[in-house]
Amino acid sequence: MRITHILTTILLSLPFALHAQKQITTEEFEKQLAKSGSAQLLDVRTPEEYEEGHLAKAANVDYKSPDFKEKIAKLDKNKPVFVYCLSGGRSAAAATALHENGFNEVYDMKGGYLKWNTSGKAVEGANKAGVKGMSKSEFNKIITSENVVLVDIHAKWCLPCVKMLPTVEKLQKEYAGKAKIETIEFDPNKALVKELRVDEIPAFLLYKNGKLVKLKNGYMEEKEFRALLDSQL
Repeated sequence: MRITHILTTILLSLPFALHAQKQITTEEFEKQLAKSGSAQLLDVRTPEEYEEGHLAKAANVDYKSPDFKEKIAKLDKNKPVFVYCLSGGRSAAAATALHENGFNEVYDMKGGYLKWNTSGKAVEGANKAGVKGMSKSEFNKIITSENVVLVDIHAKWCLPCVKMLPTVEKLQKEYAGKAKIETIEFDPNKALVKELRVDEIPAFLLYKNGKLVKLKNGYMEEKEFRALLDSQL
């Protein structure tokens, strides 16, 4: 009887748990946010990222900050919370933390600010960033410098990117003369990344004779890198 009671309790609580913490697309996020008159919108990126552009009326509460839990404790737990970061990793963790701290309705934007921005949706403060990094013409020179070029768009704060870097560096040397492997850091090249319509990192863009033939996102093992390159050699 006791086991049956526990299972019943878990099953009854599932609908609430699913409702309390939900990951939704940028389109759903935008619609749901517009419908909610009492929404609390949180940008959980760093203050530096926030200053380079953010959603209108978003409060900056850095998830990596030591006082993150102290700050979210001041929010109203009975009002919906909408949360986003750059690409979804930090916001997912923040949404879990909010749910665990008693917030009844939490919406996490899948793909984050990167997806939102490259979709052409409205942002504030983006003009402060100015034009930075590599230009499109400079990028075009890179992708036409060899017959086969693999571009790795990464960031220092992206754990899969950092984990793959030794493999990328190894293959840069091994494939020299056969294919070019170029690494481009996301943070100083946001304008270029947006122009390339890359909305998720890690991102690997494979070019042949200056034309994009493949775009892959996410973590890859060494054998996957080799297969990707060898497919065009």
